[in-house]
Amino acid sequence: MKYLCIIPDGLADEPLEELNGRTPMEAASTPHIDDWAARAQIGLARNVPDGLKPGSDVAIMSIVGLDPRKHYSGRAPIEAAAMGVPLGEGEVAYRCNFVTVENGVMKDFSAGHISSNEAAALIEDLNRYFDGEARFYAGVSYRNICVLDDSYSEAECTPPHDLTDKEVLLPVGPAASKLIEIMDRSRQILAEHPINEARRAKGQLPATQIWLWGQGKIPSVEPFVNRYGMSGALITAVDLVRGLGVLTGLEVVEVPGATGYYDTNYRGKAEYALESLERHPFCLVHIEATDEAGHEGSYARKIEVYEAIDEQIVATLQSGLEGEEYRVLVVPDHPTPVKAKTHTSSPVPFLIFDTRRANQGGAASATLTFSERGAAQDGRSPIEGHELLGRLFDR
Repeated sequence: MKYLCIIPDGLADEPLEELNGRTPMEAASTPHIDDWAARAQIGLARNVPDGLKPGSDVAIMSIVGLDPRKHYSGRAPIEAAAMGVPLGEGEVAYRCNFVTVENGVMKDFSAGHISSNEAAALIEDLNRYFDGEARFYAGVSYRNICVLDDSYSEAECTPPHDLTDKEVLLPVGPAASKLIEIMDRSRQILAEHPINEARRAKGQLPATQIWLWGQGKIPSVEPFVNRYGMSGALITAVDLVRGLGVLTGLEVVEVPGATGYYDTNYRGKAEYALESLERHPFCLVHIEATDEAGHEGSYARKIEVYEAIDEQIVATLQSGLEGEEYRVLVVPDHPTPVKAKTHTSSPVPFLIFDTRRANQGGAASATLTFSERGAAQDGRSPIEGHELLGRLFDR
């Protein structure tokens, strides 16, 4: 038996006037996912426990079978694990975005999706400027890491994607003034930086400063193989998700052309998933672009990406696994409604399909659709997200 988990990040949404009261999930044409859904168990999952902020760090930690209430320590240390960033005793990792702030407003939380090469050059200059006072590590595009000593750890920081087109909310708490000073000083380096001058000349947004948030120390978690008795692989273009793979002992598979954006290599992700299933019983495939569409407030982009997932990932997997026995879980991590342009904690729809069963959900779910409203129609309470893999493995 082979097992798959597909996470279209931030796919879940809310009904939109522009779509005649439908959500992007409901408006999209997804015949291959619909084929699974017609014979699947369908329901709602709560991936973000009450009291925790709705982010992919918390939500995907749930999906890989870990209860965030016990294991979550912050977003940045998970990404640091993916990048091989050393964290010493008495040190804390911060997520370090390149952002565009104009007149006190967060114009773009990604500095116009700055390229990884441009970001790496800026990181190099930040390290030169801060000379050990703070250590910076380049990640993918705008997503980078800053390591500071423990005296910087006690602060409440707002994720920049929660501030799109809004007045910035600076850190608060005992370490806030020190963090704000570092972010302010970064403006001095970036203001007239040649990379930003070149971006402006091309009509692209500049990286006006860094934004620090999501701090924490690396958590200790039980390996995946110990919990489920099997090995597995993980496919993603995002350091956060890659970090969860590193921490849980999943093989992190690199896919050429996987970008974490609309231009990602969708088909390649499916092809590498099929290849990884020759080595492991389990593979998780994460797609970030649906979340990016939500943050950008584009329902058209979200529909386009979801249809690409169906046509290029799901269809490829179905073809490659034809004639074999497999079970698959499809579940967004959290909603990223295009109206809100940020994450919410609402339960998300999930489906579990099994090739061996004509209708795994039975009569109660035979008429349900894989959508936000469809999954809620039977009136059952949402299951806890960290229980999803147990259901996938039929345990």
